Amino acid sequence: MPASYRFRVRGHVQGVYFRQSTRQQALALQLDGWVCNRDDGSVEGLASGAPAALEALRRWLCDGPPAARVETLDWQPDADLPPPGFEVRR
Repeated sequence: MPASYRFRVRGHVQGVYFRQSTRQQALALQLDGWVCNRDDGSVEGLASGAPAALEALRRWLCDGPPAARVETLDWQPDADLPPPGFEVRR
């Protein structure tokens, strides 16, 4: 049974391809979910899938893509199960 986690990443995470890179990582890990920019400059998302794949995404989110500077990562269990695929939301 898949698990789901909601995350919020803060720091220099907008304008550095963070959403697109998160989608690429999630798809490579066979995770479902979504990612979006927030008005406060953070990036929020929901990821669902195998526990080991979720842990790999969590570790990746701590650094993000090369141009990002992650200050904090909030990573909390969530009951929502997203539809198949991983989308970048506006």
